[in-house]
Amino acid sequence: MGGAEKNGTGRDGTGRDGGGAAGAPGAGERHARWLLVVALTVQFLVSLDMSVVNVALPDIRSDLGFGGDGLLWVVNAYALAFGGLLMLGGRLADLAGPRRVLTAGLVLFGLASLAGGLAWSPGSLVAARAVQGVGAAALAPVAFALITLAFPAGPARSRALGLWGMAGAAGGAVGVLAGGVLTDATGWRSVMLVNVPIVAFALAAAARTGPVGGGRRAGARLDVAGALLVTAGTTLLVLGLVRTSDHGWGSAATLAFLGAAVILLAAFVAVELRTASPLLRPGLLKGRPVLTANLFCLLLASAQFGAFYFVSLYMQLVLGFGPTAAGFAFLPFCVGVVAGSILATRAVAVLGLRRLMTVGATLAALGMAWFAATATVDGGFLVSILGPSLLCSFGIGLCFVPLGTAATTDVAPGETGMASGLLNSSRQVGGSLGLAVLVTVAAQVTGGSTGLAEVSSGYEAAFWAAAGLLALAALAAYVLLPAERKALDGPVADGPVAAEHEGDASAAR
Repeated sequence: MGGAEKNGTGRDGTGRDGGGAAGAPGAGERHARWLLVVALTVQFLVSLDMSVVNVALPDIRSDLGFGGDGLLWVVNAYALAFGGLLMLGGRLADLAGPRRVLTAGLVLFGLASLAGGLAWSPGSLVAARAVQGVGAAALAPVAFALITLAFPAGPARSRALGLWGMAGAAGGAVGVLAGGVLTDATGWRSVMLVNVPIVAFALAAAARTGPVGGGRRAGARLDVAGALLVTAGTTLLVLGLVRTSDHGWGSAATLAFLGAAVILLAAFVAVELRTASPLLRPGLLKGRPVLTANLFCLLLASAQFGAFYFVSLYMQLVLGFGPTAAGFAFLPFCVGVVAGSILATRAVAVLGLRRLMTVGATLAALGMAWFAATATVDGGFLVSILGPSLLCSFGIGLCFVPLGTAATTDVAPGETGMASGLLNSSRQVGGSLGLAVLVTVAAQVTGGSTGLAEVSSGYEAAFWAAAGLLALAALAAYVLLPAERKALDGPVADGPVAAEHEGDASAAR
């Protein structure tokens, strides 16, 4: 199979159809554009559902009769299935073909969303959310892999990665806003049903694309033992982390979950070292860009996810914002990510991966420190929310393009799903870990007090901790990434373009 067939972008592998009329987009270019539309829609959808349900939780409790801590499982069921199956979803895309996994994931996600909107009991809603997480675990790696397959390394991929970052940020921000607006206007069921038309659009757009990364690989076999071990290990790790707010870090339940996760993941590594067709090829992490990208992503998500949680609480519990107002207040964050991503698509070729990731994480850390310095009882929107949101989000936006590029540097086309699943796993585990750590930090400061001054002090401590995590991310990028590594390095592909970049990469090393 030639390079053009592998990436599905055109006869020459560059997104152009050599037989097209002059000045008119060829079939390959049109297919690449539709692939980008699908990838962005999927990324938006997955990010949307990580936040859209949060504001609706009180209405869900009263309508379906959730008791005790059961309501938390509306969030945790999605997070556990999503985080636990990401590596498996990414590898399935490599083995069965991105199109098959994309279609299956979209259908599963759409049906689960419909079932959630029609849920009649707490158990039925939690089950629907878990199946949504399974669909999301198939979709998230494919969304990223589609970009690396459809666009050759260089400016075209940088622009696509920038849009990918914007779609994720937009999904998260719109999720918070839509959750409040839809719940107030039409009830909580609409936050589940809104996914159905989005899924239908993604399926229609996918039908407009050409070949996507080839079909099923002949003779390829799924690493069943590795899949079971990493799924069980990651699920127990996320479960242990999300339950620390209830049981504490030193409780027997937390230690049992985390200890079992460590054992299973260690067994997974041992299996991967011996199998001929691994779910995660250990050599993938020997490349410094890939290793650094995943460490950077884990730290970035740890700070970002936890900070979102505390910014939302600060606005509603301290500043007195309602659900809809809090949702609108998150929009500047989306604007900052978009602005940072647009600049990053132009700056990455000039500054390179190391400098841009270092600058982006540093700006994000300064924005988080601004949150910490102004999260007081007498704070206001302009100083305590708008200013730090724009600075922090602009820095995060600068990171998406170089992060995506580093995560797939020197990765073969047949392992793009593997690399994407690894990156998304780092993001999901990092988010769960960050939230657990920051909740613990805040709780230590508040000491159980519900007074506004004490609560604000707890949020301030959490923001300072998040700023520290972002500073560590900046340090990791600066120390671990080669200074001469430029944005044009990317997945290994067939053809003269790939050979040229392989030569550049070898010279850089």
